[in-house]
Formats: sequence, C-alpha cells, structure tokens
Amino acid sequence: MKTWIATLALALAAGALAQQSQTPSPPVPTKPRLTLTTDAFPDGGIIPNKFTQAAEGTPVSPKLTWNYVPDGTVSFALLLHDPDTAPLKTTEEVLHWLIFNIPGVARELPEGVPAQAQLPDGSIQLLNWSKKVGYLGMGAAAVGPYHHYTFELFALDTKLSLGPDATKADVFKAMDGHILMKGVLVGRFHRP
Repeated sequence: MKTWIATLALALAAGALAQQSQTPSPPVPTKPRLTLTTDAFPDGGIIPNKFTQAAEGTPVSPKLTWNYVPDGTVSFALLLHDPDTAPLKTTEEVLHWLIFNIPGVARELPEGVPAQAQLPDGSIQLLNWSKKVGYLGMGAAAVGPYHHYTFELFALDTKLSLGPDATKADVFKAMDGHILMKGVLVGRFHRP
C-alpha cells in the first residue's frame, strides 16, 4: 500500500511538472526602437518634389523627428543615401547628406537645414556627392524604377572627433563600436 501511494504521489508530481513546462511563458517586454519620422511623407512613401532636384528653386531638407532614444546617447549622426545607384554604376552609392555630432538632447532637425559645414549647435555637415556642403535633394531619372532614398539616424555614445573635412569612411570608422541604436526612414522618388 505504501508503495502504491508513493507511486501515485510521484505520478501526480511528474504530471504537474509536465503541465508547468507546457504553460507558455509571458512575452518578454522589448524596449522601443529608435524611430525616425517626417511629416513630409510616410515611411516607404513618395517624397514630394520640394525636397528633390525637381523642386522649383533649391530643394530643402525635410523636417525629421525621432523618439525612443536609448539611454547614454551623446550625439547622433544622420546619413541620407541612395542605395539603388550602386548596382547601376560601378561606383559607390550616392551620398545625399551626412551630418554628425547632432547633440544627444536633440529630437529633430528642422526643415531646410542651412548648407553650412558647422551649425550653431555643433553639428557638422560633410560634402555630398555633388561636392557641396549639406543636403542634396533626390534626383533619380524619370525613366526606370523609383529609387529608395534611405535616411539612417545613428544614436552614438560619444561625440566624434572629426571636422568638416572628414569623409563618409572617416565618420563610419569613428562610429565603429559606438552605435547604440539606429532608426531608418525610407522615401521613394523619381523625376516626374
């Protein structure tokens, strides 16, 4: 009788353990990711002409905003490039904008950032593909598919010790090991 009770107790305990292991664990909450947005167009949407080389007059940079910034962010770097050009040519993709040392407390860039190498807040803009400082509007030809212009915002745990004469390669080398998080926004364009 004692053996039978002991066997029954073991069976019940084993059943309870098996049932516990089949109960799904609650999902682990994830931290929100750094998000980059604009009111000018939706992510994946068509970029209005005002921000492109099809603009009447000089194109302006769109207002960009971001949130869910990771703790420890000291500065930001923003890259705007056209990855669709590299497969069409034997050259590197077109660099439309690279600005770094944006203060870590910033949560936006205004529309129409001036074409100055060093901005009043300490941000530094490099030469774009056209060898001019600052923003270069999108310019994909009217023939062919839309190009995907990619804005990438990097949250960094440091300020970069580079000046306006730096290259894209210099900036990415200096950012290596210091990227806390990245937010991405994509817009599409080709000339009308």
